[in-house]
Order: sequence, then C-alpha cells, then structure tokens
Amino acid sequence: MRAWLAIAAGIALGVGVAWWLGREAPDATSRKQARADDAAAAQARETRPSLYRWRDDAGVLQITEQPPKGRRYERIDRDTPAGIRVSGDAATDAD
Repeated sequence: MRAWLAIAAGIALGVGVAWWLGREAPDATSRKQARADDAAAAQARETRPSLYRWRDDAGVLQITEQPPKGRRYERIDRDTPAGIRVSGDAATDAD
C-alpha cells in the first residue's frame, strides 16, 4: 500500500514542478500585452486611407495613393478628424 502512496506523491510532485517551471513571469505577460497593443495600433494605422508625399529625381513634390518603391516618403492621413481644433492663445486685438 505504501508503494502506491509514494507513486501518487511522486506524480503530484512532478505535476507541481512542471506547472511551476511552465508558467510565465508576470512581467513577461505585461510585456507581451504591450507588444500586442502596439501591433494592434500599427495595424489600425495601416488600414486608414492615406496619401504618400515624396520627391522624385527632379525634386518635384509628388502626392500619390501608392507609396514609392525605394524612396523615402511621408504618410498623410486622407481623412481629417471631425470637428475644429483650436490650439494656442486667444487672438489679441491689434489697435
């Protein structure tokens, strides 16, 4: 009867050690969540309609719907945010 008890205790100990070694640290979980949030934000940014601003060989400014191949470009959102944004100080009276 004691042999079965030793076997059961050994199995329980093995399962406990496997669980302990297989779990992730809390900081690793938070880092994974931060990477997932960054990836979701980047994917959302990529799905917005946009235009691409770049310069050709002659230095002429080009704005196209497709990014140029092998050139630096700036991505511009096509849709502007709704509403009016005001920033800065109130206008001063010029007398």
